[in-house]
Amino acid sequence: MSSGPPGSSAGPTSVEEQDVHDPQQPADEGTRLGRLAATVERLRREVREAHAAADGRALIELAKGILVERLGCNPGEAARQLSSLAEQAGLSQLELAADIVNQAAQDRLTEAASQFVSAATGQGSPAEGGEPGDGRVSVAVRLRTAESGVLAADDTQAVSESLLQHALAPLGATAVAVWAAGTDGSLTLAGAAGFAPGEPGRWRYVPPGVATPARQALVERGTVWFGDVSEAGLPSIGQLPEERGGRVVVPAGTGGRILGVLEIVWPHPLPPQPPVLQRQVEALAELIAHTLEDHPETRWIPRPPDSELLDLANGLHDPALVLRPHLDADGRLADFRIQHVNTNFVDFAGRPRSAVNGALLLEAYPLAAGEGGLFEKIERVHATGEPFRAERMPLTAIIDQVPLTAVANVSISRHGDCVLLLWRVLDEAARVAGLLQHAQRLGRMGGFEENLVTGEITWNGQLFTLLGLPQTAPPIPLQQLPRHAHPDDAVALGRFLRALMHHQRPASTAFRLQRSDGVSRHIRVVAEPVLDVHGRLLGVRGAYQDISAQHWTEVALAATRDQLAHTEQQAAERNRLALQLQQAIMPPTHGPIEAFDLRIAVRYRPAEEEHLVGGDWYDCVVLPSKQVLLSLGDVAGHGIEAATGMVVLRNALRGLATTGAGPAQLLTWLNLVAHHLTEQVTATAVCALFDPETRVLRWARAGHFPPIMLRDGEASELPLIEGVLLGALSEARFEEGSVQLHKDDVLLMYTDGLIERKDRSLEHSQRQLLTVATAEVSSLEQRLDHLLTYSKSDTDDDTCVIGIQLR
Repeated sequence: MSSGPPGSSAGPTSVEEQDVHDPQQPADEGTRLGRLAATVERLRREVREAHAAADGRALIELAKGILVERLGCNPGEAARQLSSLAEQAGLSQLELAADIVNQAAQDRLTEAASQFVSAATGQGSPAEGGEPGDGRVSVAVRLRTAESGVLAADDTQAVSESLLQHALAPLGATAVAVWAAGTDGSLTLAGAAGFAPGEPGRWRYVPPGVATPARQALVERGTVWFGDVSEAGLPSIGQLPEERGGRVVVPAGTGGRILGVLEIVWPHPLPPQPPVLQRQVEALAELIAHTLEDHPETRWIPRPPDSELLDLANGLHDPALVLRPHLDADGRLADFRIQHVNTNFVDFAGRPRSAVNGALLLEAYPLAAGEGGLFEKIERVHATGEPFRAERMPLTAIIDQVPLTAVANVSISRHGDCVLLLWRVLDEAARVAGLLQHAQRLGRMGGFEENLVTGEITWNGQLFTLLGLPQTAPPIPLQQLPRHAHPDDAVALGRFLRALMHHQRPASTAFRLQRSDGVSRHIRVVAEPVLDVHGRLLGVRGAYQDISAQHWTEVALAATRDQLAHTEQQAAERNRLALQLQQAIMPPTHGPIEAFDLRIAVRYRPAEEEHLVGGDWYDCVVLPSKQVLLSLGDVAGHGIEAATGMVVLRNALRGLATTGAGPAQLLTWLNLVAHHLTEQVTATAVCALFDPETRVLRWARAGHFPPIMLRDGEASELPLIEGVLLGALSEARFEEGSVQLHKDDVLLMYTDGLIERKDRSLEHSQRQLLTVATAEVSSLEQRLDHLLTYSKSDTDDDTCVIGIQLR
């Protein structure tokens, strides 16, 4: 019952009293909190709407201006009309303003928004982050708001911030960079938003030729999407080493000229995007292109006066064309107008100057539009400003339905907003060929060409005579050249083939040819690789020259040389003696060794500097226990000290192996020898014992690379086991591993001279070696030769390789 006065309610008279006495307090408090949350949410929504209205004020004013023009009313009436139309359509004034501007502009932004409408559903576009509602309104408002922000921005930095806020953040992007493209191919950061402080400063300038995502878009002159930029291996602004995120880079330009690149960053991998989103991104890139026109890096070089450029063209001795960009109705580059033909112009198709001057380039030379052809090169020069030079480029014109082709040296350069094209036709091919034939005969030379794809070899007649072969004999492939040379010249020919076939660079060498008729001649071979447009090796071409007369003349003159020549001869003799000493210390490479069920092959390649005696060593011997000892090592350094230490360790290991100890114990003892019985020698080594009865190979290593196992066409390293450098510690323990060999297994042991490079890590080179080792070859010896030819080393270190194959 109530205890209040008559006429009062049954409950308390205030909220405070209710909180104290009402048993329903929790329910009422929940109602209060719900109302408070609803109020906060309403205020937030109003703030967002206020911000949106402020951001879109310029867009609304633009729509009012369009209504004033179309309806012939004053600004006040236009504002009331806009409000009334928005209310009738159930849209906000900002949304209706975007529609009005789209209808009036009909530009690239309108196209992007319209394409989104065609693909949108009632659930919104995935490209919009899955936002519900009318996709048309979202895209139109965002793009037009971004446009108004860009037009109102004072500099490119403000443009970047406006793009990120209005157009890109709703797409899930977190950062944007605007790059200005220099005429030399460099990139300058003109604006950036969303990156960590200090990051834009680190990427202020990217020199020409540095591979980045923006540079790729500049070179390809097209949009490039990276689903995960970390997989592309291209560094860029804001990218952390382990970060995985999506990126898109879009070239921005006008009239066919690229002014810069728009780079957009997503914090997560980016799945394939629909075409409508791609159109939106390209529309934004076109929008920022206009802001880059006044950037210092992209500002157009003032166009030289026509008279100045024409005087330059007329002063050239080669045919030249002055080309001016020809734009279509949308302002895009469609062709080039031949504005001027110089006085020395001679059309390679035989047409007069009047037939070419003033015409469009693709009308005069329609076949220039072919893929990778002349028009593409001119377009690239006009877009990037980077000059183009090419030798022996085919040029084709159609005259009376007949294609006429000439080979010419071509040069293309940009001058202001014009492009200067000049060429020199190589039309003396027959006369040059005749002169070349006489020169080859007088110089005792013969030319050849070898197609590595089809295996076809072409020799001229002089070459058969030079090498002592009948005209009906099959030509000798370059790879088989060592079979016809003196054995002492095998190393020089190996270097020649490796430089030509693997490194794909011109090479030459001299060797002693042992002809089939018994005559020995001194021959010099010079060759160069033939590559396709993608840099793949198609073949080789070159020449042989008989230098026997020159050689014997030099021998005859050697007896009458003065003291200076005698001093040079003494230096050459010292180098020769050093090389002989190296060969005396290191057993020469013979044919394959047969031991029980093993076939063993060894290759040793000395350093190119012949006076440097290396410390690489190897040994293959059958022990009294009927086990086969296989060892290989590398003493640190070069010279007599390294060679002496190598002899001590090699002979000591052979003697220790007769005790019957295992590989780990042998390396333990050998470490004592290196530490106590040599002059501070350190070395890496690998030691293995093969048991013919069990076919088990036990091995241990001392800081050396593990052997490579080839089994069933796959290559892999044996599991890494512990073992420190020989001579580094007075006492060391070595771990022992074992492997069961199967029939046709191949085991490879090698020193670091095979893979060591100055610009790559050893781990990277080891992975490359595993790929090279799996090449299809017919014998163990050819596999070792293949490894030496195609190895990735560039440190001029001597190299040992041992290969064993179980039959």
